[in-house]
Amino acid sequence: MILLLDAHALIWWLDGAKTLSSAAASAIRDPANDVLVSAVSILELAIKAGSGKLRIDANLLNAVDEAGFMRVPITLEDAHAAGALPQHHRDPFDRMLVAQATRLDAVIVSRDRAFSAYEVHQLLA
Repeated sequence: MILLLDAHALIWWLDGAKTLSSAAASAIRDPANDVLVSAVSILELAIKAGSGKLRIDANLLNAVDEAGFMRVPITLEDAHAAGALPQHHRDPFDRMLVAQATRLDAVIVSRDRAFSAYEVHQLLA
């Protein structure tokens, strides 16, 4: 299975997985699964940290690499697909995750129920 972590799922994992659901934590831990982190999640977290809304003690890029997660860049195709999605949800970060999950046939790991409006698979974080 391919898992695409939403920003909060990544932070919760890096914080020791105490806040993650047991199903999400088990899936992330399972070596049979590929765990991906999108550039858009790093952007979202960097913006929140820069505005003071979130405190991140770790270097996110190093933490992603140390966790063994794969980096997913944003492609032009992803940007086009995210912009063309139905307006069920206006959050541009989440819309990009939907586009990338669709392209990669990935399951989005998130507690945000807005993803259910789209045709993507979700594992509740």
